[in-house]
Amino acid sequence: MTASILFHNGPILTMDDQNSVAGAVLTIGDRIARVGRWEDLRQQAADGTEEVDLQGQTMIPAFIDPHGHFPDPGFITLFRVDLSSGLRGDCADIPTALARLAAKAAQTPKGEWVMGVLFDNTTIAERRMPTRAELDSVSTEHPIWVLHASGHNGVANSMTLDMREIDEANPDPVGGRFGRDPVTGRLTGLIEGLSAMGAMGDTDFLIDRERFWKGFDATRNEYLSYGVTAAQNAWATRALLDHFNSKSVDDDPGIDLTVLPIGELEPELSQGGAAMHRLANPHFTLGPRKLFADGAFQLQTAYLRDSYHRPINPEAPCGTPYMTAQELTAQVCKLHDLGFQIHCHCNGDAGADLFLDAVASALKANPRDDHRHTVIHGQLLHDDQLALMAKLGVTVSFFSAHIHFWGDRHADTFLGPERAEGISPAGAAERHGVRFTLHNDASVTPTRPIHLAHCAVNRMTATGQVLGPDQRISVLSALRAQTIDAAWQVFQEHERGSIEIGKLADFAVLNQNPLNPKNTLLATVTTRTVRRGKTVFRSSSP
Repeated sequence: MTASILFHNGPILTMDDQNSVAGAVLTIGDRIARVGRWEDLRQQAADGTEEVDLQGQTMIPAFIDPHGHFPDPGFITLFRVDLSSGLRGDCADIPTALARLAAKAAQTPKGEWVMGVLFDNTTIAERRMPTRAELDSVSTEHPIWVLHASGHNGVANSMTLDMREIDEANPDPVGGRFGRDPVTGRLTGLIEGLSAMGAMGDTDFLIDRERFWKGFDATRNEYLSYGVTAAQNAWATRALLDHFNSKSVDDDPGIDLTVLPIGELEPELSQGGAAMHRLANPHFTLGPRKLFADGAFQLQTAYLRDSYHRPINPEAPCGTPYMTAQELTAQVCKLHDLGFQIHCHCNGDAGADLFLDAVASALKANPRDDHRHTVIHGQLLHDDQLALMAKLGVTVSFFSAHIHFWGDRHADTFLGPERAEGISPAGAAERHGVRFTLHNDASVTPTRPIHLAHCAVNRMTATGQVLGPDQRISVLSALRAQTIDAAWQVFQEHERGSIEIGKLADFAVLNQNPLNPKNTLLATVTTRTVRRGKTVFRSSSP
């Protein structure tokens, strides 16, 4: 007999079109069967229905992560050296980072890789990346690779450069560069941009099948503890796709994923004898194709219309596009004509210009209704761009956690106080009628839905500065951006994202009602997570 459960005795925020609040929900198996008043649903429930008393707590649809790199957080915990600093960790300076790498090298057989991650030049004491010479001081018998927190650059020791066949004769590729000493021209070990990093910039670098699934399980358990039952891997190489595809059809992985293949894999990925039209496991969905327009603010490689407030690279004071306008337009038109949805990483306003111009060209040549092409991050979008997005039918996912983690740096270094007021402009997006989502871009920042909502609602930096009060949104909008709007953004709104009849029975139970103005948003925590009708996480404290 299929199990049925009746949830009641607490406000149920459905996130339906009317933002209805229900008194009870009846589930049968993995689906929502009824939504309404407890008295009515109790009469309709079959004998043997389990009752879950919410005890005054609030139930909402389970959170959906609309942009991240699942299961990268688990790889960091299990296999890599955590070099995070500032608000994320306690690696305060380069000597501490070198000591942690040396400790890892001492435990690692000679010749095997040592990889450090989450290094942030903007919060480390020295305000710079380590050098090749400093990494050589750790070991010349291990290839060492330190990846920046943004994932957009890193530093290699000499052994790594030799193994990757990178030397002074290598020209800088489009959208990337190899750091060189300004006097001697010798490589410093810095490798910047995805085109230059190659495989070393991929989520699955140094991850074999066994490590992949161990990292997967650790990340899944973390996400479920925060009420997240659907996540995303937004940069899937062919090797990573093969890892996901190794999960058998009948083996439930415990979380649902949307997997975004690299756009450059097309059309070969979806056409021909070795075509991949879907992943074997039904809980994994092949989603939009992913492109990059520019880099990261922390490295000043996000591409801006105007110069950085305090530029660090006089040769590129506005940052760096990852593709020429012609190349990006060709990629967008190719994917658009193949019928795919496109998610494009655009941090800077000039980077967004490149993508929006490309989408306009694609739509002019081949009109498509409801394509939902998406700007990812959209840190610096202006009213003219949002108006154009509304006209083109382009949506956006904001990296609003930047306000907390790097908002002060935006104001004093990256953008200056005036432009920093407009980062992650969710308020303006609402005013222009552009539907949006919110994300953490894990592992750049950890997936924490309530904290993310706080960032978009209160727009407070780590020092308490408020950036752009007119860009604030309501708590309800922030919750919708991580539930029904996140489902909509990848064409899954008929399956999940709201508490409505026929949808998946995925819920997060919160200790208090976040819509109650008397409640502090950051004091809201997930006490229970329900996935497909089954409780998969329950807090030890009420």
